[in-house]
Amino acid sequence: MNKTTKNIPELFGSMVFNEQQMRQRLPQAIFDAWQQCLIQGTSLDRSIASEIANAMKDWAIELGATHYTHWFQPMTGITAEKHDSFISPVGRDQIIMELSGKELSQGEADASSFPSGGLRATFEARGYTAWDPTSYAFIKDNTLYIPTIFCSYSGETLDKKTPLLRSMRLLDKECIRILRLFGNTEAQHVTPQVGPEQEYFLIDKEMYHQREDLILCGRTLFGAKPPKGQELDDHYYGAIKPRVAAFMHELDEELWKVGVLAKTEHNEVAPAQHEIAPVYTDANTACDHNQLTMELLKKVADRHDLVCLLHEKPFAGVNGSGKHDNWSLATDTGENLLKPGKTPSQNAQFLLFLAAFIKGVDEYQDMLRCCVSYPGNDHRLGGNEAPPAVVSIFLGDELTAILDSIVNGKEYVDITKRTLEIGVDTLPEIPQDTTDRNRTSPIAFTGNKFEFRMLGSSQSIASPNVVLNTMMIDELHRFADILEKADDFQAALQKLLHDTFRDHQRIIFNGNGYDDAWVEEAVRRGLSNLRDTVDCMPAYINEKNTALFSKYGILSEAEMSARYEIHLENYCKINSIEANTILDMTRRHILPAVFRYADELSKTILRKREIIGSAKAEYETLQRLTVLTDTLHDLCDQLQSALDHAPATTGDISSAHYSRDEIFAGVKKIGSVISKLEALTDASYWPYPTYADILFSV
Repeated sequence: MNKTTKNIPELFGSMVFNEQQMRQRLPQAIFDAWQQCLIQGTSLDRSIASEIANAMKDWAIELGATHYTHWFQPMTGITAEKHDSFISPVGRDQIIMELSGKELSQGEADASSFPSGGLRATFEARGYTAWDPTSYAFIKDNTLYIPTIFCSYSGETLDKKTPLLRSMRLLDKECIRILRLFGNTEAQHVTPQVGPEQEYFLIDKEMYHQREDLILCGRTLFGAKPPKGQELDDHYYGAIKPRVAAFMHELDEELWKVGVLAKTEHNEVAPAQHEIAPVYTDANTACDHNQLTMELLKKVADRHDLVCLLHEKPFAGVNGSGKHDNWSLATDTGENLLKPGKTPSQNAQFLLFLAAFIKGVDEYQDMLRCCVSYPGNDHRLGGNEAPPAVVSIFLGDELTAILDSIVNGKEYVDITKRTLEIGVDTLPEIPQDTTDRNRTSPIAFTGNKFEFRMLGSSQSIASPNVVLNTMMIDELHRFADILEKADDFQAALQKLLHDTFRDHQRIIFNGNGYDDAWVEEAVRRGLSNLRDTVDCMPAYINEKNTALFSKYGILSEAEMSARYEIHLENYCKINSIEANTILDMTRRHILPAVFRYADELSKTILRKREIIGSAKAEYETLQRLTVLTDTLHDLCDQLQSALDHAPATTGDISSAHYSRDEIFAGVKKIGSVISKLEALTDASYWPYPTYADILFSV
């Protein structure tokens, strides 16, 4: 066992300015003021910020840091940073190392250079980053990283962190209202807890650099099916290869240094596919940590001559990559509000939170579908490894039976055959894990949490958790209003549970989500079936949804409209990049290669006919190649024409429809023809590594 492994407790968080460091380095009064800021959600006095900044700077310099950066999460979906050194001049020839309270608390970035969805004009450049004191600063690459929010000069939200923080604060308030109704006076705060499972592919760097589509688009735009894929199920949970194991070992160490609770790693279903999962933490920290995880996956892979692919569907014909978002609610006293309790009162409380979640998913199913929609995930959702596009909830047989009993007013017989009357004081103990998991369900209850399985592997988890939090805020707010006014709490609670479960049963489905019959059944139930990003995006400007987010001050109507425009613009641009990439690869490499092979075949046919009078195999192969190359040539011209006539604007729904129906469809047709050509062309002529080369090279 190496030295690093022996000292994991010392290694963990060694590059984080955490509570332990703050307690050691700050005067008690300053430390207490910081804690009160976190508890009460108030801003820090500038003098206190200066004390913290100075201690943070000293700590960072001791660990080799020379610069600091405000680290924020703009609407690109990835992180952004601008590095400044600690140096400040003293006289003409000397410097001191300094970080002021103002520099810690606020920075400035060019807001016009990030997606704003029309909130910022090009000439309106000023944007601000503001320190998020609920997220610990950390050191990476000799730089002190300070997590921040990002907003415009006039206050509009331009990032993904701010809405998340707002939703967490309001959800805390509404959860406490509910807990007080059940007599819980100990809990002071409730926090959404999240554990995001991260899937990814690892491929050889040399192979990657030979594929222009992987470099520019993150996915292959064509590829013939390899002789072997995932048919034998031999990769899933299989022995980890030494090269990958070495990568995983270093990745763990890098993540542990910055406080990421990396816990589980294994091979996933597809060849070259893997997964890493952390221990649960609060939603804000989980979001920061997942962004760090995605960044370090790529950096550590590069050191091992590997490339990490986070695209949702880098290869056709094998599983794509998702990111399961495990979501629950925890009190500051350690209670999981989504864990069925052992007493009737705990069960009644659990069922109320369950009812709020079910009602929220049913009423805002379009928004939940929308928040995981973008081009990469369009390739994956509805496939054999991913949930269908129809949003539903899996509860399992036991919990569903309890809900049915409440709705029907009948006695419930549990798995031990005990007959129990469903009343607030006589609710049965609800056991965990009494049914199998359902991997086809978009949102599955898994014993003490909900697993939102529709997220794509490359996306930020912020937006999905904002939606989950906000729908719960609304439902709990409505529930609390009803119950706080009730003369008979137990009777009102029983009626509320009964009516909620009765009115929203349609969203519960425990069967096979991949079955075509379910899609038909979902239509009969009145559930939405939004196939792709273009179908989903109008949810951002739907009156019901904008009213929800603006009512609680999480996102204004203008900020919702901006996100609508940003996503549509992103959709059109990605399709355009993929179209230009496949045209370049086809015209400059694939067609010339096939032409050379066809020329060689033609010469072979002539020689063989002169000698033996027959060249059937070569002739028929040449015929197939000719038909395919002619078709490919025509499809390229059609796609080029589609690009040339594309709408000038890219942030509206009509442009997105055009992009999907003309450009995306054109890329797909070309990719299909190229894949057929690949299967017919001599390997020595084919200009790119094949799926078999890439998937089995590590």
